[in-house]
Amino acid sequence: MAPPSAKHGSTTARLFSRAGIYIEDNDLGEAFTSETGFLLAQDPDTVLAPDFAFIAKERLPEPLPDTYIPVVPDLVLETRSHSDTRRRVNEKVALWPEFGAKIVWELDPRKRVLTVYRSGVEPRTWP
Repeated sequence: MAPPSAKHGSTTARLFSRAGIYIEDNDLGEAFTSETGFLLAQDPDTVLAPDFAFIAKERLPEPLPDTYIPVVPDLVLETRSHSDTRRRVNEKVALWPEFGAKIVWELDPRKRVLTVYRSGVEPRTWP
């Protein structure tokens, strides 16, 4: 898979930096970048790496492993890439709640739109 575009990276970084500061200032847990793999299932292994993830302090494994994190994030961000199709984005966004993520953010840098998905609630979009 080709690396994401500059716009993808820049937009994700801005959101990540703001969320990360808030998480740290309020001692809420840990934020993780897209290089972090989350082990969501075994036999067969399912490992996903969202563009951004957050795990609440009380759910963090101690110490953090040197391998994939065997905890489903509380919140994940999937930033739409230039090459993503609507179907592919929908698949990624739908997969996280199936494994137990509470909140999924879908960010579309080209349209400058953030859609928030929560279980049992209609998605909400901000322009």
